[in-house]
Amino acid sequence: MKESPETLAKIKRLVNLSRETTKFDPRLYYEYDVNQGLRTASGRGVRTGLTEISDVKGYTTDDGERQHAEGSLYYQGYNIKELVHGLRGRRYGFEEITYLLLFGELPTQMQLQEFVEAIAYLQNLPMSFTRDVIMKAQSDNLMNSLQKCVLTLYAYDENPEDISLKNVVRQCLNLIAKLPLLTAYSYFSYGYYHKGDNLFLRNPKPELSFAENVLQMLKTDGSYTELEARMLDLMLILHAEHGGGTNSTFVTHVISSSGTDTYSSIAASLGSLKGSKHGGVDKRAEAMIRDIVEHVEDLTDEDELRMYVRKIMDGEAGDGTGNIYGIGHAVYTYSDPRTELIKELLPELAAEKGKSDWYEFMVRLEKVILEVMPKKRRLEKPVCATMDFYAGMVYNLLGISSELYTPLYAMGRVAGWSAHRVEELVNSSKIIRPAYKYVGQHKAYSAIEHRK
Repeated sequence: MKESPETLAKIKRLVNLSRETTKFDPRLYYEYDVNQGLRTASGRGVRTGLTEISDVKGYTTDDGERQHAEGSLYYQGYNIKELVHGLRGRRYGFEEITYLLLFGELPTQMQLQEFVEAIAYLQNLPMSFTRDVIMKAQSDNLMNSLQKCVLTLYAYDENPEDISLKNVVRQCLNLIAKLPLLTAYSYFSYGYYHKGDNLFLRNPKPELSFAENVLQMLKTDGSYTELEARMLDLMLILHAEHGGGTNSTFVTHVISSSGTDTYSSIAASLGSLKGSKHGGVDKRAEAMIRDIVEHVEDLTDEDELRMYVRKIMDGEAGDGTGNIYGIGHAVYTYSDPRTELIKELLPELAAEKGKSDWYEFMVRLEKVILEVMPKKRRLEKPVCATMDFYAGMVYNLLGISSELYTPLYAMGRVAGWSAHRVEELVNSSKIIRPAYKYVGQHKAYSAIEHRK
């Protein structure tokens, strides 16, 4: 139905009624002892649950006192560095880690092969799904497209509401397997219909690893090197899990605690990850770095870099917010183990692409920021570069568009979300329902004819 000018004017008046009526005095949070963002005044997360899936550590405890330490990350009790180093020379790294996260133990060779075959079988989409779902009502944000696809898969499930353990694991495996195909088809369909790009819809190949299939489906020529596959496999492993306290994983727990279906749970977590404060940080870090490259004349001059970094922090350059993206973490202080693992392989990839000078610049920029930022912000704890600082460079070297950065994050993290959904359903019988303090004013009712 076409709106009349009068109707459009009414809608505009309603929209103009919006105002910041809920802007609280920030002192109220202290007055009522509210931990805004579920973080204490010192920045520590408020403990809201228990988990065995992963452990994120950035400090040690000595005689009850917290001491900053090198960062460490554990998946189901295993140190991430030992896991990654142990996977060297193996084809199915991400698959093995996904098995670990879901089932709590590292697989035997036979268990891994069965798991790989199951994922390969589940990769394909239902008949006509690409035409009827992916290619219709295109969104210019791939995360919205993924949410739509995940929610629609509910309609293709013969038992979507069953939240028994076996059925939920089946559904999670189905979504883990299908997310690369959903991403690739959504990406190329949007480019074809809205930007006039060529349409590339490649089927997954069962003989390829998860990372290899992602590359051959996302790259326009379908080609990739062995090193590219190793690098993407590492990124998927590092994205797979990072504790129960991340925003999207907490969403998984909250939604799952309500007793809802798996498709609704994963779609909600995708919505959380889409946010620029969560999964979009790597894109912001890349934009910041490109701005530095554009405005700093000599990228080898550390003094010039320092001057421009200070301008960014003063809000006089960059995106004007004063934020430095990809540096500093809520838990990690001296180091982020994920960044260290990326930097073990990244120089080799940069050399393969003839971009070793770019990698050297990134290391130089990291060093400069870590010198400038603590002094200028007068920080009380050390800061380090997170994996988001280098992720943009990795994906750029892999020839992957920035539109795909967050969906790639989701491809890895759906393994962690699945593990946390299972953990929530197995261990909790209560719906997660925090308390909010009412700080408004009670008002006397007036009949409509007396209102002005």
